[in-house]
Amino acid sequence: MGPSDQGLREDALTVLQSLPPSPARDRYVQHLRDHADGVYRSCFPDHVTASMLVLSHDHTHALLTLHGKAQQWFQFGGHCEPADTTLAGAATREALEESGLPAIDVDPLPIHLDEHAVPFCGGGASHLDVRFLGIAAEGAEHAVSEESLDVRWWPVDALPTNEPSMREMVAAALLRVSTPRVS
Repeated sequence: MGPSDQGLREDALTVLQSLPPSPARDRYVQHLRDHADGVYRSCFPDHVTASMLVLSHDHTHALLTLHGKAQQWFQFGGHCEPADTTLAGAATREALEESGLPAIDVDPLPIHLDEHAVPFCGGGASHLDVRFLGIAAEGAEHAVSEESLDVRWWPVDALPTNEPSMREMVAAALLRVSTPRVS
């Protein structure tokens, strides 16, 4: 499998089209319609990425990584890989790899979309990040990965950053866990 395989792209389109219309959602959908390899870093300068905010079992803390290249605290995530078949799966893979957690309960519907420039990703690249929510089991042990300088739990009301996108994502996650889901 690889960029010529359309399974991940089709999953991304399906997932994004299930979200309420918004300028960000519409931009991501159009990007994927225009670019057969839109979910891979080979699509330059813009490409879809997948990330996951991990909350504690009681939803009071967020597990964040101190990114080695950016030197900032972020949720877990990154580029889609050829073996990924779903965006939620790509986000889960990244979160498990980067957090050292043994398992995460994943919400398959994204909680947030964020387009941002990434100067250390080939200069001029933009990530069209699709952000998912994961819940860690009570007492789950985490670890620092090769890609991180640190991994740490932070109170959701005392994050180590004032970056608006992070605050919006955490607010969306807290709204999601407080709202009963209809099956």
